[in-house]
Amino acid sequence: MIKLGLTGSIGMGKSTIADMFEAEGVTVWDADEAVHRLYAESEPLKAALTQAFGDVLTDKAVDRAKLSAALKGRFDELNALVHPATVADREAFLARHAGTALVVADIPLLYETGAETTLDKVLVVSAPAEIQAQRVLKRPGMTAEKFAAILARQMPDAEKRRRADFVIDTSQSLDVCREEVRKIIARLSGDS
Repeated sequence: MIKLGLTGSIGMGKSTIADMFEAEGVTVWDADEAVHRLYAESEPLKAALTQAFGDVLTDKAVDRAKLSAALKGRFDELNALVHPATVADREAFLARHAGTALVVADIPLLYETGAETTLDKVLVVSAPAEIQAQRVLKRPGMTAEKFAAILARQMPDAEKRRRADFVIDTSQSLDVCREEVRKIIARLSGDS
């Protein structure tokens, strides 16, 4: 099995590229989806978050808005609680798909959490900073201040590109991006 990590800063088109891999028949593990699921299902994680941040539950699931309001900049503490549960979920996913030739692990904070050491290759999605800003600032509730705070917690795009095995520039057309995804699949499958 080849484990391909997929990452990129906010607004770079990571979800779009992940969808393209899935459309090509590649199984994708999504860290964001895993966190959402764990917030709803993991009793130990819910208990730990409640102990650390107070009443952050609504209908027996972690309420992201309540959690965000309670954080007050304590991201390291949050990550220390959520990261191990997410890693365990990813490891269980990889074990379930052990006979698969290629899997993708979609991890927004891949380099920031050291996840690249558990993967075979890394694909970074990137776009020029002005396109990234246009995409992100169109999101509901996003402000320039929130965007800047998110970027401050992420490794700079140039460093991610430098460390990557593959880079897809998502400012290109969807067709060009899809063809690049297909080339990466073929290369990792030994078909090229």
